[in-house]
Amino acid sequence: MSEAYEKPHRLDTGDELDALVAECDVLLVDFYTKGCTLCQSIEPIVGNVARATTATVAMLNPQTDLDLVDEYDIKGVPTLLLFEDGELVGRMASGFEGTEVVVTFVTENSSAERR
Repeated sequence: MSEAYEKPHRLDTGDELDALVAECDVLLVDFYTKGCTLCQSIEPIVGNVARATTATVAMLNPQTDLDLVDEYDIKGVPTLLLFEDGELVGRMASGFEGTEVVVTFVTENSSAERR
């Protein structure tokens, strides 16, 4: 997929995630849960990343597909996973980070570029 979307995709299942990982050159996935205040705070940040970079961005609540917790070793939320060409290339699980930190994480760990 050559053109990323400028807003995050909302995913519900591991199958949807697998399809997007296969489709996108670079994909940042925000694993979140409802009621998590840090997750709510980072939601606009991942939206900014979608607009600021060529990466595709998605959001997924792993409680809708608990197999994802084990598959991607999700120990807490928010957790950001970065995929390139179908492979996991980066993980950020340090809680809330600002837009610039997340944009730098994406561009330094993948071929995604700033817009």
